Amino acid sequence: MIRIEGLRKSFGTRTVLDGVDLQVGQGESLCVIGQSGTGKSVLLKCILGLEAPDNGLILWQGRPLDRHARPRFLDSFGMLFQGAALFDSLPVWQNVGFRLRQRMSDQKARGIAIKKLARVGLGPETADMMPAQLSGGMAKRAGLARAIADDPQVIFFDEPTTGLDPIRARRINGLIRGIVEETGATAITITHDMDSVRAIGDRVALLQDGSIAWQGAVADMDDAPPLAGFLGKETT
Repeated sequence: MIRIEGLRKSFGTRTVLDGVDLQVGQGESLCVIGQSGTGKSVLLKCILGLEAPDNGLILWQGRPLDRHARPRFLDSFGMLFQGAALFDSLPVWQNVGFRLRQRMSDQKARGIAIKKLARVGLGPETADMMPAQLSGGMAKRAGLARAIADDPQVIFFDEPTTGLDPIRARRINGLIRGIVEETGATAITITHDMDSVRAIGDRVALLQDGSIAWQGAVADMDDAPPLAGFLGKETT
């Protein structure tokens, strides 16, 4: 679904991405891990077109993700932002149906929003609440409902469990995994939470020193020396 070849990005004299090669197949869930400041968010921004890479290719369905293909790509993706990033001035249903309201009536958009809220465990009474009235876990669920509102082919998750206690984090991880399996969407998750990796991912890639230091199946990561620090293991 998405293939990245030789991606490079610098800010002034600081090189953040230095030849990233990565791919994620259709219906696959890929988790990208790495220390803070290693370029995980920059990688995501390059895919989304928020940052222009200096060199390299980003391919979507085998074709360069250029200015001609990007509008169609942007119509087919959803994203759960870190901290949910709900619009404070809009009720929950309008947040969830934000994209939908651009092409359909409010009545229809509201109906879809309520169904998506139900999918993430939020009742219809949540629809007319304001974001400030939501707990952290509820806000994250509302953000997830917005990410899936338009039935995207590709979903990005940026640190989906940040700020949540372990119980709520497990619930969010379970929701994400269930949604990815149900919809067949391709998922890319940026995270430092290895519990999320185990719960959400099919494959994991370690971004280190500007490139992919290791990638493989989640089932194989316990035996991968480069991941020892993330797994709390001593290295020799």
